Amino acid sequence: MRSKNVLTNALAAVLSVIGWYWQQPVLLSVGLFALSGALTNALAVHMLFEKVPLLYGSGVIPARFEQFKSGIYQLVMTQFFSSDNIDRFIAGKQQSHSQAFDFAPVIEKANLSPAFDSLLKVVEQSSFGGMLSMFGGSAALMPLKEPFIARLKTALVEVSQSDDFNQLLLAQLDKPEQLESLRQQVDSIVQQRLDELTPALVKDIIQQMIRQHLGWLVVWGGVFGGLIGLLAGLLQ
Repeated sequence: MRSKNVLTNALAAVLSVIGWYWQQPVLLSVGLFALSGALTNALAVHMLFEKVPLLYGSGVIPARFEQFKSGIYQLVMTQFFSSDNIDRFIAGKQQSHSQAFDFAPVIEKANLSPAFDSLLKVVEQSSFGGMLSMFGGSAALMPLKEPFIARLKTALVEVSQSDDFNQLLLAQLDKPEQLESLRQQVDSIVQQRLDELTPALVKDIIQQMIRQHLGWLVVWGGVFGGLIGLLAGLLQ
């Protein structure tokens, strides 16, 4: 954006100087109007993000920080996670023959070592514990840990992908108290994330999204200012 500002204002300033030096009223008018349009638009873009002394309304984005957070909250909770939307989602999943949820990525990343440790403890405390101690104790079963975890993950994925499991899951989610609990959890997560936002972070987020596109306001301010200047010069 900065390069657009500098180039547009520099070009307008050069036209103004050339018009003044060579006593060309039309060219001078074009340059001055283009410069005024580019400078005022550049100032307007700057005032969106920064507080300028004595200029009321400047720094509007950091100043409206709380309204910005409230707007995000309302958008997420009323447009995406409203009760009606959740109901429609559940109803659509119940009518679909496809798998409702894919837990495979979660299961693959889950740490199932505690499951194997629990199995070892059960074996040690069982009637096989004494026999196991004759063959080196729990250490003798450690080579089975990785194959056990791999097979357990495979079994969990198969269970999670079964129609019976998905129907049970959807039936639980379809309960009013479950839906309200889900919405409350989403509400809590959104609120927590919004509480982590600061005015500076909000400003940076918006700047990254739109500042490079706002640079064209300066360019077009110079262009239209120049055209108005040309018209004014020709009418003199």
